[in-house]
Amino acid sequence: MPKFHLAFFTNARPHGWGVNGPIPWSGHDSRPEVWESGSFLVDLARAIERAGFDYLMLEDHSVVADRYKGTTEVDLKHAIRGARLDPLPVITHLAAHTSRLGLVSTLSTSFYPPFLLARLMATVDHLSRGRAGWNIVTGGEDEAAQAFGIGEKMPPHDERYDRADEFVDIATQLWDAWQPDAVVHDEETGTYADHTKVRSFDYHGQYYRSRGPLNISRSPQGRPVFCQAGSSPRGRAFGARHADTIIAATAGEDPVAAAKAFRDDIRRLRTENGSNPDDCKVLFPILPVLADTQEEADAIAARLPKVDQNAIDRALAGLSADNNIDFSQFDLDKPLPEIETEGHRGTLAAFSKQGKTLREMVEARLGRSTRTLQFVGTPASVADRMGEVADQIGGDGFLIHAFPLTRRYIAEITDGLVPELQKRGLVRTTYEHERFRDNLLSF
Repeated sequence: MPKFHLAFFTNARPHGWGVNGPIPWSGHDSRPEVWESGSFLVDLARAIERAGFDYLMLEDHSVVADRYKGTTEVDLKHAIRGARLDPLPVITHLAAHTSRLGLVSTLSTSFYPPFLLARLMATVDHLSRGRAGWNIVTGGEDEAAQAFGIGEKMPPHDERYDRADEFVDIATQLWDAWQPDAVVHDEETGTYADHTKVRSFDYHGQYYRSRGPLNISRSPQGRPVFCQAGSSPRGRAFGARHADTIIAATAGEDPVAAAKAFRDDIRRLRTENGSNPDDCKVLFPILPVLADTQEEADAIAARLPKVDQNAIDRALAGLSADNNIDFSQFDLDKPLPEIETEGHRGTLAAFSKQGKTLREMVEARLGRSTRTLQFVGTPASVADRMGEVADQIGGDGFLIHAFPLTRRYIAEITDGLVPELQKRGLVRTTYEHERFRDNLLSF
């Protein structure tokens, strides 16, 4: 069986809090003086690099949410979105402490000018020696539109993707404006760069205008690795057109079949676009629960996280912010009505279409749903199961996330699960290349 890729998903906030918290044993690392320094994330990045992960992706939200019940109380009480660091400087910090791990920052096409984002990402790719990645999002919260001064509401869902297509086109032209051999650094002639190999251009699109070139030379990868996670039809089309790696948060009565259908659809879209389907790696989010015995793992899974009123409030606060809808107005135990939203459509549409209740959607958000991929057991049994699922999906790998994210959990993954995967020849034992994209394409 061919190897598959591993990535890790988290954010720069106090771990042990958020949608699934608080967890009393998250301990020292959730204290402000620790998480705000970035030291915990440095240790995480080093650990997963030792284990051969392809990349660490940092998710982000840029505003304190008040959509749920019309107040910021739940958001700030549980540190859901109201306590986090900006991921771009964080991955730059992590680059100084790692040497092979891909580092992905979430950045919205709605809140950056294309020139600024292109210049920032080229800089990070240089500083990391070719390990920068961009998780492309279009923004969803109306509060974010207000915070950034672009209007009272976000543009409509599909229009945001139309804008993003144009945005990526501009950014790519900016990154490509410098030919690979433009910098000659010829001291005899006093020439740093050959101007005939740096293209100037004016871009006048429907949504954006810009002027090239960048005043920074071509970065080691040429452009950052593109990551994307949209699951709506428009989001899938965007990802298939642009992404090097896609995060596929699928759910269904048969989660493996749903995952396979998603990957097959992306590969179909890429073929129709004239792109090589093998050049886009589709990874599926999983939350492995590990213990020395199956019984102990089942017991851990049964109690994490506890679905009480606090947990329900936390989950609904996140859903409300994502979709610009106050979910406190709906009955938890009745099927979700058809809801029009300009927010995160894919998951919401799936649950509504299948007649699922809001409580079932909450359970899925808290990792308690049987409608998502489940991996609970010993490191050996979970490794076997991951191999089986990857084979059934035909898939490219898994994005591991965790709750609670503790040093113990990190060790369970890197020192327990990964060695079992390596024994089976399912994941790499050493990096094949120095640069992110090259490692992603190595199998």
